[in-house]
Amino acid sequence: MASEGTFTVPRMGSFKRAFLGYRRAEVDAAISARNAWELALKRDIEDALAQKQAAINAAALAEQELSSLSGMVLEREREIRSLIERLQEANERHDRSIASLESISARLEEIQSQARGQATRIRMKALRDAVEVNRRAQELIDAQQVPDTGAPAANGNGLAAIEPEGLFEGLVRVEIGPLGDFSQLVGFEDAIGQLDATSEISVERFSEGRATLSMRLNEPIELLRELEARSPLDFRVRHTANDNLILDIDEDQGPEQQAA
Repeated sequence: MASEGTFTVPRMGSFKRAFLGYRRAEVDAAISARNAWELALKRDIEDALAQKQAAINAAALAEQELSSLSGMVLEREREIRSLIERLQEANERHDRSIASLESISARLEEIQSQARGQATRIRMKALRDAVEVNRRAQELIDAQQVPDTGAPAANGNGLAAIEPEGLFEGLVRVEIGPLGDFSQLVGFEDAIGQLDATSEISVERFSEGRATLSMRLNEPIELLRELEARSPLDFRVRHTANDNLILDIDEDQGPEQQAA
């Protein structure tokens, strides 16, 4: 059955007949034309095959590159996931550390508060014990005190007596009262401790609201003026001597001023 497609071979031209057949020149020309066309067609086919092979090679190379890029992308995705997981773990550790630090800080504050309370209780107990010891020692001293011979009074450091209203130096005792509680005694003691000339301070007696404090002054100072400027309590001078003072707190002071 004849093919219905287009002709791929050019039709042979009609040859003029000659004696005993066709003209040879025309036949040779037709054969030469057909051979040339076949060569051209063969070259076209070879070029097409070469282009096809080049395209196949390029596609294979692109496929290799695509596969390599895909592997790199997958590797980067795995690294990113790993970094995200590490970041989440680090955040969780950070949160746990913050919570632990907050717990430790709260515990430390609680311990510090307890320590301050315990230190206050220890200090108050030591003060009561010291007052009691000083009271008993003073009672023994008073029991063994030698009667006054009328000799001129001397200061606690062995110096001659000084004017009562003037300067004080050496060992000096100050009696003050009535005190409402130990906090007022501590405040008055702190006021004495602020004096530059003071080197030693001790509470010798604290009984029935009155306290006796002993201090050593390394240089002459106007003790009454300094106490009036620094003491948190208002007082009146009942008695002054060369080595002791007796001060009375105004009992008409309000609670706020007494607790100052």
